[in-house]
Amino acid sequence: MQNERLRAVMTARGWTHADLANATGVDPKSVERWVNLGRTPRRVTAFKAAETLGEDVHALWPALRQARAARAVSPELVALYDQRADLPVSTFVDLFAQAREHIDVLVYAAVFIHEAYPRLNDLLRERAAEGCSVRIAVGDADSENVQQRGKEERFGHGIESRCRLALMHYRTLLSVPGVELRTHGTSLYNSIYRADDQMLVNAHVWGVNAYGAPVWHLRWHSEGSMFDSYAQSFEAVWDTAQPVQEGTQ
Repeated sequence: MQNERLRAVMTARGWTHADLANATGVDPKSVERWVNLGRTPRRVTAFKAAETLGEDVHALWPALRQARAARAVSPELVALYDQRADLPVSTFVDLFAQAREHIDVLVYAAVFIHEAYPRLNDLLRERAAEGCSVRIAVGDADSENVQQRGKEERFGHGIESRCRLALMHYRTLLSVPGVELRTHGTSLYNSIYRADDQMLVNAHVWGVNAYGAPVWHLRWHSEGSMFDSYAQSFEAVWDTAQPVQEGTQ
């Protein structure tokens, strides 16, 4: 069945199969199949073609909307856990151990990893020695947002002390090449633990300690956007965070 809408749009703009193929990085035969056989391209390609033609992607390929509704789950979602307490610490450790290029950690404290796995710093040193970039951002105990989080979770000054404890744990890594440590005072909506193309995201729920909030395990996928959204969130916080200097308190 021909895609009459796509054919009409291309004709109106004077586009050939080769023109659209060049614009979207596919073979002209693929465009021919879109037009003459009504085939639906891959989602990323379809959005690029629609943007190029100045058209609504779902108007050109209604099947994309139906496919998305049928899928209903992001292709990046590996697993969903009711609460962080359901995950053994080995899940976090194994994630970091597999990293070859990037380890990014954005938390307020998350001292539970050090408490359950005292070799965490050794693991991070090993990864850094192998050329892996390690960036860790912990909460600034004196910041307004950290103190407010303690009130919301009815944790009082506990979260402030845990931020200081986290900083103490990681401070021994300051002299390690490839490892960066910063403090931040942002309103932390999610704790992020990234290792290359995988990520554990601990959602924060108002009034609930992080261990009782959900965690989703993501793996980057070309047709998804969740992983990139959280990666960009990390970068935004990292840019505002303050580097920790050796010898400072």
